[in-house]
Amino acid sequence: MRLEADYILETPMPPEQAAEIIAGEQSSGTFVAVPGETPELKALAAARVESLEAIASYNALPALDGRYPADATMPLHRVRMTLSWPLATVGTSLPNILATVAGNLFELACVTGLRIVDIRFPPSYFQKYRGPAFGVKGTRELTGVQTGPIIGTIIKPSVGLTADQTASLVKDLVDGGIDFIKDDELQSDSTVCPFDDRVDRVMRVINDAADRTGKKTMYAFNLTGDMDEMRRRHDKLVSTGATCLMVSLNSVGMAGFVGLRSFSQLPIHAHRNGWGYLSRHRSLGWSYMAWQKLWRLAGADHMHVNGVDNKFSEDNESVIRSARECLTPMSQEKPCVVMPVFSSGQTVRQAHATYAGLESDDLIVTAGGGIVAHPKGPAAGVQALRDAYQAATSGESLQSAAKQSEALALALGRGA
Repeated sequence: MRLEADYILETPMPPEQAAEIIAGEQSSGTFVAVPGETPELKALAAARVESLEAIASYNALPALDGRYPADATMPLHRVRMTLSWPLATVGTSLPNILATVAGNLFELACVTGLRIVDIRFPPSYFQKYRGPAFGVKGTRELTGVQTGPIIGTIIKPSVGLTADQTASLVKDLVDGGIDFIKDDELQSDSTVCPFDDRVDRVMRVINDAADRTGKKTMYAFNLTGDMDEMRRRHDKLVSTGATCLMVSLNSVGMAGFVGLRSFSQLPIHAHRNGWGYLSRHRSLGWSYMAWQKLWRLAGADHMHVNGVDNKFSEDNESVIRSARECLTPMSQEKPCVVMPVFSSGQTVRQAHATYAGLESDDLIVTAGGGIVAHPKGPAAGVQALRDAYQAATSGESLQSAAKQSEALALALGRGA
């Protein structure tokens, strides 16, 4: 059994030579022959170049810096490369897999551009790792939203509100019928808004509303921290009846996340803040297709995918492709299907394009200012976003729906 990964490689070398150097660096090889590196050992343990597919050859500046003049053009080759590793030597540890598929290979002198675009796991990975405990089905059960998008928001301002102020805003949102609320990734545990105080006050509001109405809003509390802190915060959430937690993936790392999944009794809302430093250079780092597979297998239930017409640099095609990947099964035995979370400048105006691109109503949409800044307040903001997505899923235009919805008409009128 072998683990496979696909890359887009740019190199000034003959691609076959560069690929062999990379395979050697990421397995049994070193820069000179050493005792013990026998043909038998290589056959057992070495990475293998499975395929090289030419994309283009050209004269250009290298995509990445290296030991050459900064303004030097050179003959370059761009290829799609597939490497594989024997499971017997790499094992099934996700933290160690990261060192294998995304380790020193990015630094090699023969590499002027390298991006990992996909990973394929042998069945043993799906036997070892739990995948999401809740995913789409469990999230719908906990929110009570059986069909249609789950309408959510982010607490804004990002930081600065006290626990009481946060709870007051949550009350307005809950009274307005919102399905989902999350902490901002910048808010975890501070002297202004301590984690325990925030949980106590917010869950009092949510539980009281659930007792009155039967609807329990899901709140994703950001418990990002050291392992001991995350365990204690998780237990606090469980004790108060919370139904979701949030964690910053790049902050806690794979080992921290796997540890969290091992004891979590709640859906894990996985935030990808920092994604830009892994992906923004088109010739370096990760594609979302490869990266999100690791976290889904490790146990994420919700994965952020940015949003249509977002405030960041990602284009709409990439956003939709990422979201659809979250809903694509990873294996027959353990699909690891998770809820894509749309965020970043989302308003009523993106509803139709989001739904049309995703071709599914299995999503969480989180609009911060798009809800909280509604001229008639957060409750009207919730209604406007809900009406926009209802129009999108039923095939009605925004303009037509706005004739029956004052909240939607006002949101459109203010440019939201």
